[in-house]
Amino acid sequence: MDRIISAKANEQDVTTDKSLRPKQLGEYIGQEKVVENLKISLEAAKSRGDVLDHILLYGPPGLGKTTLANIIAAEMGVNIRITSGPAVERTGDMAAILTNLKKGDIIFIDEVHRLNRAIEEVLYPAMEDYALDIVIGKGPGARSVRLKIPPFTLIGATTRYSLLAPPLRDRFGSIYRLDFYSTDAIELILKRSAAILGVQMHDDGAIEIAKRARGTPRVANRLLKRVRDYAQVKADGIITLDVANEALSRLEVDKIGLDNIDHKVLKTIIEKYDGGPVGLETIAASISEDSDTVMDVYEPYLLQLGMLARTPRGRVATKTAYEHMGIEYKGDNPQIGLWQSQSE
Repeated sequence: MDRIISAKANEQDVTTDKSLRPKQLGEYIGQEKVVENLKISLEAAKSRGDVLDHILLYGPPGLGKTTLANIIAAEMGVNIRITSGPAVERTGDMAAILTNLKKGDIIFIDEVHRLNRAIEEVLYPAMEDYALDIVIGKGPGARSVRLKIPPFTLIGATTRYSLLAPPLRDRFGSIYRLDFYSTDAIELILKRSAAILGVQMHDDGAIEIAKRARGTPRVANRLLKRVRDYAQVKADGIITLDVANEALSRLEVDKIGLDNIDHKVLKTIIEKYDGGPVGLETIAASISEDSDTVMDVYEPYLLQLGMLARTPRGRVATKTAYEHMGIEYKGDNPQIGLWQSQSE
């Protein structure tokens, strides 16, 4: 079942995301350092009549990596080809994409860490020398032919930076990390989205939704749509503080953006394992999820809020987690202090 506060895109997000996405850097809200650096790179490349360096965007899902790639293409006035790591199954698929490019075109590969090694080998000479090595024939008579391809820009996006092969990672000229957005930035995004959707929303209603959006524009826009529906049926279509509170409570999204699954993770650690440490696999088994989902989807926001700590022996619930769950905290967990001392 899809979680409403999941940062991963679902089918319902696709059409709405396209209409709400900014089309120019000037419309892009948040990620100020990344945007400023991109402005400089774009201006320099355009003034030289050159192609952009290859760009790697990494960070949690839903923060705007695909949006930035489309903005970069629009700002440079070039075409963009969009694909993903799992979708490129054969080296021939990548060769077909590369040989159909024009000078300056952009290839955007989402989940670039999931490219298989054979396809990465095709990309290395393409990224460095704008060349494509093709093997013609089989057996002893096989020979390698190098084809020149037009200079292009590869924009890679990943949520798992550490899984990128070092040779591929080193070929990106610019690497940018996208962080969770501040509540103020999310509030501005919500107001912009509400204007596009034709939704009347009070400032305090926007702030309330922003507080529960987990610092993620995709989640914020999804919550806005659900609150809009509630307001349309129950409150004359106007999103006020009370309307936002009532709608989000019905969706089981609490005051800081946690849902019942987040509560389940925290309760498992606190009540079943005395606050930890407890291993990732054990947590996953306890809530009937796989460990990758727990690590990639549930943990990042809990870690950001300071409710979980990762220690060498496993995950530990912090005092903040106890307080939020309304469970009595019986003193500092020695594992957190041990982990902090070993980290220094």
